Amino acid sequence: MKIGTFSTFMSPICTPQMIGEFAQSAESIGLDSLWMGEHVVLFDKTESPYPGSATGKLPVPEGGGMLDTVATFGYLAACTKTLRFGTGITLLPQRNPVYTAKEFTTLDWLTQGRIDFGIGVGWCKEEVIACGYNFNDRGKRCDEILQMMKQLWTEPVAEFHGEFYDLAPCRMDPKPVQKPHIPIIVGGHSSAGFRRAAKYGNGWYGFQMDLEATAQVTLQLDAALAKEGRNRDDFQLVITPPYQVTADMVKGYEDLGVDQLIVHLGSQKAQRISARLVELESLIEAAA
Repeated sequence: MKIGTFSTFMSPICTPQMIGEFAQSAESIGLDSLWMGEHVVLFDKTESPYPGSATGKLPVPEGGGMLDTVATFGYLAACTKTLRFGTGITLLPQRNPVYTAKEFTTLDWLTQGRIDFGIGVGWCKEEVIACGYNFNDRGKRCDEILQMMKQLWTEPVAEFHGEFYDLAPCRMDPKPVQKPHIPIIVGGHSSAGFRRAAKYGNGWYGFQMDLEATAQVTLQLDAALAKEGRNRDDFQLVITPPYQVTADMVKGYEDLGVDQLIVHLGSQKAQRISARLVELESLIEAAA
């Protein structure tokens, strides 16, 4: 099982020097990957609470905000040699699909195949609307986008005609280094999310999942995969556990068939990062 870390880098704490040095340190201790979340705009009030924290609010410093995943990965790729980069998650239905396909195939080409494309439909209605899209049809649009992106990434001439998107015959190059395309890791705890992962994905990503919740999810995933004539032999299970992780827990996740354990980095203050890297190194040893 591979060990990575999850961090949503925030300004003003996360300077270019800080995140570059962190990525190099992560690579040097043997972490496999670095994953980042995505939100382009934030709101003081939302219809639905943020599901990733007990307060229902994103933990953003005063006057700060989340760095963009694509730009940050491009910068960090130049600072590293082997570290992989994953999105946890790209909010696909609020993005232009053609530009997104181009951005990530370029990242994959520049990094020589170090990208995992984690996607989901998102929870923040206000953000989807701010990006110019409809919130209620985001699941259906996500499915169409995945189909269209796969064509753009794999076919010399791509063409797509759907309910929401219409793509005349066109060419997109360069193609991804990874074949047949960049791994698509689908997030989402609903039945629609499991179906989407089984039909379109190379894996499923679960956030804040303890061992019990992970065990329950494997049953749902196995059922969804079976409906598509698939199983987990060619499918990755990617999990971000709660913050505190022990060596015994690492073994427990491995026994459940988890392929990548993406552990929270936590605080982005320099002294806390140094201590956390020591803890992450011990988890890498436990997974060896």
